[in-house]
Parts: sequence; structure tokens; C-alpha cells
Amino acid sequence: MRRLRAFLAAAGLTIAAGGAAAATVTTADIVAKTILALPACLDWRIDGVCLWLKCSWFKCKVRTTLRVRNYTPDAVVTVRNDLAVHPWVEASPVLAASSTALSAIVGGLADGGGYIRQTGDGRRHQTYREADVLGHPLGVAQFLGALSWLTGIVCPPRTWPLFPYFNSGLDALVWRAIVPVENLYPAAWIPGLREIGSFPFNTWGPVYPRTGRVTQQDAPKANAVIAQRAGDIVTRWGQPHVYVPLGASLPGFGFRWFGNPPPLREKDPSTGKWQMLAPRTDGTCYAFGLNDSLLPLGWSDGFPTGRTDIGGDHVYNLWRPYSCCKRRGWFIGSVP
Repeated sequence: MRRLRAFLAAAGLTIAAGGAAAATVTTADIVAKTILALPACLDWRIDGVCLWLKCSWFKCKVRTTLRVRNYTPDAVVTVRNDLAVHPWVEASPVLAASSTALSAIVGGLADGGGYIRQTGDGRRHQTYREADVLGHPLGVAQFLGALSWLTGIVCPPRTWPLFPYFNSGLDALVWRAIVPVENLYPAAWIPGLREIGSFPFNTWGPVYPRTGRVTQQDAPKANAVIAQRAGDIVTRWGQPHVYVPLGASLPGFGFRWFGNPPPLREKDPSTGKWQMLAPRTDGTCYAFGLNDSLLPLGWSDGFPTGRTDIGGDHVYNLWRPYSCCKRRGWFIGSVP
């Protein structure tokens, strides 16, 4: 590990040690941390064989390619305190207009994000957290895309790098509950429905209503709930939010895909897994909802922000399962 860190440092890639505070992350950070997690998060396996008809002027041949299934890092989900400050350095210019858009949309109906100060104790309490979902930098034209095209044995991410699929500033009317359309869902007012955690130990929070407000005194868990809500929105079609579904523009790039991943579901890693990139770097992927009520150390213990009401910016990878095979002609069929 020391040699690997030295190599990445020489290449200009930095990795935050577990528990070290990280105010910002760069694309190089995200790429390095994602590559280090590939052995634990890829979950690669052979899913069958694809049959192709390849014809020339004189004859036709039946060719075969492996059908594989694996998780790919589709998106980078950020949860932040200030709408005008983004923890991903290269993504900041893409989202620079979000503050202006928010003020134009909501006007004086909502504050501009960040904190309000509680009278008496002098501590800052946040009203809403902001969230973004952007295409992962290891997209179709990057490392995984090139590796997949050359080898044909890894399904690459199917999102455009740095493309903003969701920005809470543009979705301010619903994200800040100015238009309370999320309250129309039964899960928003029935306790225990669509909760992150195992009943009755739901120590995290509800997925609905999918807004930026969370009743959770543990800041890292509150950020995780916000990330789950953003992921819940972008992995579904026809939601009452301003967003682009992750499967809206999926390029082929020489692969035959077998359906889209299922919509993200809390406590179900088969629909998607999370990897924290900042402020703590996780080398594994998991679903939110660990029951830590009886454990000596909770899930959020050791975070740089601690268990405060302020919290810091959090950055996650969202890994989703795909099944595909490389094209070698006209598709005939697939044998499991």
C-alpha cells in the first residue's frame, strides 16, 4: 500500500487517508480511489455466452463472446452544505450557475442554502442540504471504457463523465418543499415505509419525502440519507423533480446490453452500492442502513466532522449492476 500511494503521489493522484478531512476532491482523487476499490466493488462474474453472426462477401461465421455481469461506478453523488461551493473541483464550473438559478426560481421563498444560526447557544443549524449527481469520470471514454472495449470482459459505466444528472439548486421548488408534491407519496407519512435501516432499528432516516431536509442529529448519516434520496430520484423515470434519469442516454460503444439496472432501493445492494470518497475513503461498497445501535462504534464514529449538527461535504460513488457482452456482428442470441 505504501508503494501504491507513492506511485499515485508521483502521478499527481492523492488519496485521503481514512479519517482525514478533505475539503475538496479532484477528478484524480476520484479516479484513484475508484480504481483501488475495483477488486472489492466490481463483483465480476460470467453470465453466459453471446452468439453473433459475422458475414463477409463469401461466407458467414458464428462467433461467440462472453456475457458478463459486474458493478460499475455510474455516478458521483455529492452532498454539500453550501449551494455556491462544490467539493469536486472540476465540477464547480459546470454547476456555477446553480446559485443564480436557485435565486431566480424560488426568489424570496427560501434562503440561499447553507445554515441558519440558532439563537441562544450560538451553534449553526442547517435547514437544507444540497445534492448533486454527476456522471463518473471513469466513463465511456476513460479507463473502464477503454479497458472494456479492448478486452470485452468488463461492462463500462453508461453515463457521460461530469454530466449533471441532478442538481438540487435547479430542483429547488421540490427539493426545498416549496411545492410539497413529495408529500403525495404514502411513504412520506407512513412510519416505517421506505426507511433506511431494519425496523425497529431505523437509526438513519426515511427516503421519503425526497427533499433536502433530514431529521437526524448524526451529520454523516444525514448526508447518507440525502445521497440515497438523490440516487432514488435519478434511477427512476417520471419523478416530480428537475433531473435527467441515469438511463436516459446510454451509448452502445460496441456492447450489447441486457436491460438497465433496477431502480435504487435502500438496504438492497443488488440495486446499487455506495462507496464513500470523502471525507473518509472506503475500499469497499455497501448499502446504507447498518444497525449500529448496539455496536460499541457506530457507522459514523471517526468521521472528521464528528457527530455535530454542522457536518461537512460528503462525496460518494454509486455502483450499479450491468450485464453485457462485446459485439462481434449481428446478434443471434444469448445462452445463460
